[in-house]
Amino acid sequence: MKDDFLTPTQLARMMGISRQAVIDKIQKGLINATRVGHQYIIEKKELDGLRKKGYAIREAGLKKTAKSDKDNREDVIKMVKDNDINTIQLWFVDILGTLKCVSVTARDLEEAIYHGKGFDGSSVTGFAEAQESDIIAMPDASTFQILPWEESATPVARLFCDILNPDKTPYPGDSRYALKRNLERARKMGYTYYIGPELEYFYFKTDKAPEILDEGTYFELIPNDLADVVRNKTVDVLEEMGIPMEASHHEVAPSQHEIDLKYNEALTMADNIITARYCIKEIAKAHGIYATFMPKPLFGVNGSGMHVHQSLFKGDKNAFYDKNDSYHLSPVAKQFIAGQLRHAREICLLSAQWVNSYKRLVAGYEAPVYASWAQRNRTALIRVPLYRPGNEKATRAELRCPDPSCNPYLAFAVMLAAGLEGIEKKYKCPEPVEPNIYKMEMSERETRGLVALPGSLFQAITETEKSAVVREALGEHIFSRFLINKKKEWEDYRIQITSHEIKRYLAIL
Repeated sequence: MKDDFLTPTQLARMMGISRQAVIDKIQKGLINATRVGHQYIIEKKELDGLRKKGYAIREAGLKKTAKSDKDNREDVIKMVKDNDINTIQLWFVDILGTLKCVSVTARDLEEAIYHGKGFDGSSVTGFAEAQESDIIAMPDASTFQILPWEESATPVARLFCDILNPDKTPYPGDSRYALKRNLERARKMGYTYYIGPELEYFYFKTDKAPEILDEGTYFELIPNDLADVVRNKTVDVLEEMGIPMEASHHEVAPSQHEIDLKYNEALTMADNIITARYCIKEIAKAHGIYATFMPKPLFGVNGSGMHVHQSLFKGDKNAFYDKNDSYHLSPVAKQFIAGQLRHAREICLLSAQWVNSYKRLVAGYEAPVYASWAQRNRTALIRVPLYRPGNEKATRAELRCPDPSCNPYLAFAVMLAAGLEGIEKKYKCPEPVEPNIYKMEMSERETRGLVALPGSLFQAITETEKSAVVREALGEHIFSRFLINKKKEWEDYRIQITSHEIKRYLAIL
């Protein structure tokens, strides 16, 4: 019986519109539905009637594998018309992962979606020089989505873009393209790279000072808590946009929260992370508070990480799983882990890319400091959650050094490149380290061969600058310009006089 009906949320995903838009059409009599308690249900046979009315109905969203680019573009144009959308935001990021946007109207959409939207790349961090500034934002029609929190009378939609040269070849400064190149390397080896991130962040009263909203702790439920209301609203919005959740909860630090996105293919997940960060901030702002992904905004408590659960699949088989291994890890999984451990210092700059990131990567706050792996030990850089019988597809490697403020396209690109390097060159995986590494004597760490992660942005820059793996993964354009940007950030930080220095030294020196 259940299979004969749809919820408004399910129908919204199939129509490519928001849940509220479906409810509005039900209330206007445009969609037939039955009210059961406080909910509506729609019979599946209603889909035929909607198709006859000209609505584009998709069984599982717009996917490049299911439809041609031309079909996807035609679907987008039709959905914009059917839903009276007049503003379409074209999204992309600069090399630091900062979201950029140019908007077009419904009238200009067809031109933009088939031919792209030109812009001055010299004004975008890490893009073109002044003499080579003309580049194109080409919408990826498979990423079309209505923004369901918009309160305007007419809905607003967004499309992610690939950045192209004027001759329509991929622009080498495009972060999305860098990830695509590495995913293609994995595909040629027979693998699909899947990602499941845990996004941690803080809610503060304003963006002027880190003034907390609560003194809550891990998993705490605070009655009548504004942050809890805002987080739950955010989860609803992301679900409405076709970004499913694994879980959400209060985190360890005061006013700190976490939203876990359900695993997906890496490119889609990078898009989803950008969308989630934007949604989290926008919905917080609508409720009069501020959300930040700053890795370490408060001294003396846990910072915000983005633990990244990773797996490689061959078809529908998890290439990381081996039922005969004592850890249930295949040789591929061990080589992948070995690759990330060996190149951990080199890729750290892309997964923890800010000066402040290295205030989080210190001992004592559940953040990794040494390149090691384990199953139970949460001080390790890579954790392999214990295998649950019958759940082979969940076998994965959780990388714990990334933080949520990184550029996910570049972080995933170098993470994958390091893992594939381990597979291609058959790196030997070290033994797991289960004791708490923070409490080890230095001599024991040396005996175990544990190498520390960079302790500052400067150290991370030094490691990345000499990395052939990172240079190849990013391409020369992004590699060189990212380093230039990070060196400037370090120099700007290095010459500052901090309040800590004034408090400690002024009265005694």
